[in-house]
Amino acid sequence: MDPDAFTSTLFKWDPRTILPTCSSSLMEGTGGLEELFHAYGVRYYTAAKVAELGFTARTLVDMKEEELEHMMNSLSQIFRWDLLVGERYGIKAAVRAERRRIQDHHQLRIDSLSQEGLEEAGVQQHKEAVGSTWDVRKRMRSRSKMMSDEEEEEEEEEERQREHPFIVTEPGEVARGKKNGLDYLFHLYEQCRDFLIQVQHIAKEHGQKCPTKVTNEVFRFAKKAGAHCINKPKMRHYVHCYALHCLDKDTSNKLRRQFKETGQNVGAWRQACYNPLVAIAALHHHDIDAIFNSHPRLSIWYVPTKLRQLCHAHRNNSASTSTSTSTHHHLLF
Repeated sequence: MDPDAFTSTLFKWDPRTILPTCSSSLMEGTGGLEELFHAYGVRYYTAAKVAELGFTARTLVDMKEEELEHMMNSLSQIFRWDLLVGERYGIKAAVRAERRRIQDHHQLRIDSLSQEGLEEAGVQQHKEAVGSTWDVRKRMRSRSKMMSDEEEEEEEEEERQREHPFIVTEPGEVARGKKNGLDYLFHLYEQCRDFLIQVQHIAKEHGQKCPTKVTNEVFRFAKKAGAHCINKPKMRHYVHCYALHCLDKDTSNKLRRQFKETGQNVGAWRQACYNPLVAIAALHHHDIDAIFNSHPRLSIWYVPTKLRQLCHAHRNNSASTSTSTSTHHHLLF
């Protein structure tokens, strides 16, 4: 069967579009890989080939990162099957997610035992740790009751952002452990662009208005297509970082290396991406919207409100400084 026939199923996990006559026994023959890869954009044919090499979901979960890389390279060499970039990330992400699921399952069992009052040493230690965690959460809930609704909403938003699974990595560096690197983050924006193009094609076919920017419709389409790693809060949160990556890659890479060397977290790196963008905007009359709209990869994204505010503030400060300098010069002469 021609592998090119399967490229249309890049993000849709539907075995019927791959193997119309596949039986339930064939589905079971993938060693649980179909369930493992279901939400991560890995094509069914790719999973079937991984199974042909003798790998199961359990095997992949127990493998190290370098072993996963070797497996994917073997897949390409033996079957001459070209793995898509997204599939390589998807396989790793699926394995990491399954590891977390297994760990959470074990943790839940321990919690259940501790609640039943078993006094084994290990369970008791866990129970004490859980108790201290609940005390912290209780204090946080008490404090949140004293805050206004707006402050509470802002705090919840910060809490959500901390959950984003990214760490600062240098260009070309593959993240280790449970976190994803910044190359993967930027790749998600490229995927969003592909999804927008697909939404535009569908809209044209139905005679509907085509969206020109990444809207809620595009995020919903991505989710239905199986790209669950793409969501609106995450993509909106880091869009200015992607903008710097597009407009000044050298500065972006320099920042990444600097923050990686100093061991700073992704939140600090994200904040540092604002100033270079404001400097770029200053060279173009502080019109950050025009900069976005004129760039082929940024024109599909809305300018973040905070970035626009920073550019306006810098323009006003520059104007005030210029006026003050001119007045001082006039008084002198």
